[in-house]
Amino acid sequence: MKRYYLLLLLILIAVGGNAQTCYLFIGSYNFNRNKEGVYVYRFDTLSGALTMISATRGIPNPSYVTLSPNGKYLYACTETLTNDEGSVSSFEFDCHKGVLTFINSQKSGGANPVYATVDKTGKWLVNANYTQGGVSFYPLSVSGTIQTAQQLRTYIEGSVSMQHQERAHVHCVAFSPAQDHVFFPDLGADKIRCYSFDAAKSSPLAATTDSFITTDLGSGPRHLTFHPNGRYAYCTEEMAGFISVYAYNNGMLIPIQRIATHDKERKTEFSIADIHISSDGRFLYASNRTHQNNIAIFSIYEGSGRLTLVGYEPVHGNHPRNFTLDPTGNFLLVANQVSGNVVVFKRDKKTGLLTRTKNHLKILNPSCLQMRIYEN
Repeated sequence: MKRYYLLLLLILIAVGGNAQTCYLFIGSYNFNRNKEGVYVYRFDTLSGALTMISATRGIPNPSYVTLSPNGKYLYACTETLTNDEGSVSSFEFDCHKGVLTFINSQKSGGANPVYATVDKTGKWLVNANYTQGGVSFYPLSVSGTIQTAQQLRTYIEGSVSMQHQERAHVHCVAFSPAQDHVFFPDLGADKIRCYSFDAAKSSPLAATTDSFITTDLGSGPRHLTFHPNGRYAYCTEEMAGFISVYAYNNGMLIPIQRIATHDKERKTEFSIADIHISSDGRFLYASNRTHQNNIAIFSIYEGSGRLTLVGYEPVHGNHPRNFTLDPTGNFLLVANQVSGNVVVFKRDKKTGLLTRTKNHLKILNPSCLQMRIYEN
C-alpha cells in the first residue's frame, strides 16, 4: 500500500509540476527578407545544448531583438543597414509552440536602428538610430502592436574622429534602475545623454538640468548597463577600448574609474562592443572585437563598484557583437557576427571564468541574443 501511494505521489508531481522551457532568440543580418532572420532555439540549462524550434522570414535585417517584460512579445530593429530606411517590428511569441508571428512595423524615425528596449510597464518601446543619431519612443498596445511614435529626439554634433564621429551616433538606450530616467550613449558625440522618464505620461521623455555627461574625446561610448544593486553604471567605450565606471544617484552619473578591456602593449586597434553583469553582481563581462575577439572578465568590488581584471576568454569566432548570460547564470553565449557562429561557454560562478563547451551553432551573421525561461 505504501508503494502504491508513493507511486501515485510521484505521478501527481510529474503531471502537476510546472515544466519550464528556456528559449534563445537570435537576431541577425539576413540581407534578404526571404531568408530566415529571427531564430528560436530551446536551450538546456543543465547541459547547454541547443535545439532549433523555428525561424522567421519576411523581415529584412532584424539585427537587434528584445522581449516585452511578460515575454509575450518580441520587438526587433529591422531594415538596418538599408539606405534611408529603418523600422521596428513586433512579433507575438507562442511559448508552447516556440513560434513567432508578425504583428506590425513602424518607421524607426531615423536610419539604421541598432538597439531597442521596453520599459518595465510594457507600455513603451524605445529604439536608438545609429546613423542619424537619435531615439524614438513608441506606445505599445496590450496586444503587442507598436503604435505611432510619440517622441523623437535627433542629435547632430560629432566629436574628434572624422571617420567615426562626423555626427551623433546613438548606440544604446538604458533605463535607470527605478526607470525614472533614461540614458543614451552617443558614440559620435562622446556623450551619455540623460532625460527623465514617466511611463504614465503621453509624452514620457522630459529634459533634465544636466542633459548629458561627456566622456573622453574619441572614446565612443556604446553600451551602458547598471549594477543589480542600482548604485553603479558601466559604459563600454567602443573606440578607446575602455569601460567607464560611474556611481549612480537620481539621474546623475559620477565617474569613479576607467579601465582598459585589452592589453594595450599588444593591440592598437580597439572595438569593444557588448557588456553584461552577472545577476549576483560579482562579475562583469565585455566583448572585444577585431584583433582581440575575446570576452574580458572583471570582478566587481561591491563596496565601490570598481573593476579588477580577471582574465580573457577567446570567443572562437570573429566579431563578437553581442552576448548574453543564460537565466541560471551557468552559461554565457556569444554571437560572432562575421564568422557566423554562436558559441556556448560554461561559467564558473565562483571565479567568473569561462570554459568553452561543445555546443555551438552556425548561423548567418548572428548579431543579437536574448533568453528567457517560460512556464509551460
